[in-house]
Amino acid sequence: MQIAMHKSLPYVLFWALALLIGIRSNAQFRKYSNEFLNIGAGARGLAMGSAQIASVNDASAGYWNPAGLLHVKDHPEGMLMHADYFSGIAKYDMAALAIPVKDQDKTLGVTLLRFAVDDIPNTLFLVEPDGSLNYNNIQSFSSADYALLLSYAQSIPIGNNRKIAIGANTKIIHRNVGRFANAWGFGLDAGVQYTGNRFQLAAMARDVTSTFNAWSFSFTDREKQVLYLTQNDIPVKSTELTAPRLVLGGNYEFLKRPLISMMAEANLSMTFDGKRNALLSSSFANMDPSLGLEASIKEQFYVRAGITNFQRALSDGDTLNQKRVWIFQPSAGAGVRLKQVNLDYAFTNLANQNSPLYTHVFSIRIRFIKKNQSQP
Repeated sequence: MQIAMHKSLPYVLFWALALLIGIRSNAQFRKYSNEFLNIGAGARGLAMGSAQIASVNDASAGYWNPAGLLHVKDHPEGMLMHADYFSGIAKYDMAALAIPVKDQDKTLGVTLLRFAVDDIPNTLFLVEPDGSLNYNNIQSFSSADYALLLSYAQSIPIGNNRKIAIGANTKIIHRNVGRFANAWGFGLDAGVQYTGNRFQLAAMARDVTSTFNAWSFSFTDREKQVLYLTQNDIPVKSTELTAPRLVLGGNYEFLKRPLISMMAEANLSMTFDGKRNALLSSSFANMDPSLGLEASIKEQFYVRAGITNFQRALSDGDTLNQKRVWIFQPSAGAGVRLKQVNLDYAFTNLANQNSPLYTHVFSIRIRFIKKNQSQP
């Protein structure tokens, strides 16, 4: 027992270091950088209000908590997700693959994310020098954000025949706005997950070393001239940093019967980059909870719900007294398992109760089982 605890000491120190990085780097980081990486991944997690780091057990764990990849055993599995945002103006897609290693104590994962707005009209040269409008000069471009997550998970003994799962991500980020602007970035995530009898505990440190994006810009002389005449700034090379974020979570299966089971999960996301509009906010840290619930029938049919993103906003129609109320982002969804395939759906509000922006999210999970393998 003493030897096991001694081996786990470096991981405890690692988590403490990750937290200190987030606290001490407060004023050096830009808020809301790489926000597309905070949307979520997979219809199950989004339906449960993004409360997912403790219970995630499929290919989407590369996004939520790479330690959860260790639940993918015996055979590889993949996941695809698609969502249209803002009435189809923006599209969000994910592809993920989890590959268990033969000794069953290690799993590899690959996740690709894309958030993009396509066919944006470029009106820089809409107005001719004589003041006339020439619509033939309008061209289109795309603004897209990409992230490639390379994940690794393994189990570590902690004594008394118990193990914990740990995992890490290497993140490669590419962002572009047409041919005008490009950015490349790099970052690291780390997670841990412990599974008990009817409960799970987890922690996830995002951007533990801070994630950076190095931007470069390219404009022709003619484009620079138009920007100057229209009193627009001409951007130059820059670097933006994403501050570390710590997420703690746990779930509990409070009903477990042969026919039906029910599980609840709570996550607490903590940021250290100055005050935000969160449930608990201070100059030291912000805390934003997420709550999720999942009910399953014979582990074949699923119903899910969740709430997250608690914020204070002006009450409807109360512009005189400036009265503020608490609002939150609700979500719901369902799923079905058909042998080696899971089909999941989520209906979630991207904004809040005052400005509803609901969207439909679909994902499919496939277990690649060979014909001579039995399904667990």
